Amino acid sequence: MPHSLSHSLIATALLASIHGAVAAPMSLNDYLALHGPEPTVQIPYGAAPSQYAQLFRPTGAGPFPVVVLVHGGCWTVEFGGITQMHNVAGALAAQGIAVWNVEYRRVDEAGGGYPGTYQDMHAALDSLQNHATQYQLDTSRIVAMGHSAGGQLVQWIAGRAKLPKTSPLYRDNFLPVNNIISLGGLADLRHEQDLIRSSCDREMVQLAGSASSERPDIYSDTNAANLMPNGSRTVLASGELDTISPPRVAHDYAAKAKLAGDQAEVLILPGASHYDEIAATSNAWKMILPVIRQMLGMDAGEARP
Repeated sequence: MPHSLSHSLIATALLASIHGAVAAPMSLNDYLALHGPEPTVQIPYGAAPSQYAQLFRPTGAGPFPVVVLVHGGCWTVEFGGITQMHNVAGALAAQGIAVWNVEYRRVDEAGGGYPGTYQDMHAALDSLQNHATQYQLDTSRIVAMGHSAGGQLVQWIAGRAKLPKTSPLYRDNFLPVNNIISLGGLADLRHEQDLIRSSCDREMVQLAGSASSERPDIYSDTNAANLMPNGSRTVLASGELDTISPPRVAHDYAAKAKLAGDQAEVLILPGASHYDEIAATSNAWKMILPVIRQMLGMDAGEARP
């Protein structure tokens, strides 16, 4: 598998975007109206109502490469979530890519926030690993892709090997995920807390918990930017017109990742809002799909229509 995205691939993605029909940037209401096919199966990974994942399995025989899909919504139940992800999940399954569409406890649900939301990421990936043989899923070819708040969570997933052993989030064994696509993610909790407050009305105590003598730095096990280098390859895709997580956020995070020794690239999506990033009908998706295929070791030039 290639270790970094080639300039030719990015050029192909850019050309794909400009050949599409010009469309107005998507609004929140457009995003909330997104829909797609029903999943193949829904699998609980815990006892809480929001602790489950949906598998979208392609037709035919596997093994299938996998995209772990993590929805956004400002870490709250207010702004949709897993249902809207059916849109790109169905598009990926049509490409021969299995999708593990993750629901999780959000900050306004019992057990959500810190540490529960992060523990849900652990459990959802454990469940993927446990069901891989049954559903012919190739977990050696895996990309974690998250949108907005989900971008923060998949960027955190990449750094799990760097979690302090004193953290309640630490694990000895876990499924490694080194290929990350963050769509308008807000992953640097320490340095983007003002933007997270203004964009999502979230306070850090909700996302990172409270300091204690055992855990004086609340960002030590929650902030993806603290969990580097971790050997990941991250593409930070940002809509040119995204005001919730502006392109500056992607550029700043990529610079920190590269300085730490990890691989990171920024993909700016022309004319796209925060919501075009996760819609399979958008021009932005024509840029994102080749990146997914390349990260999975598929021929980026042979995407199905």
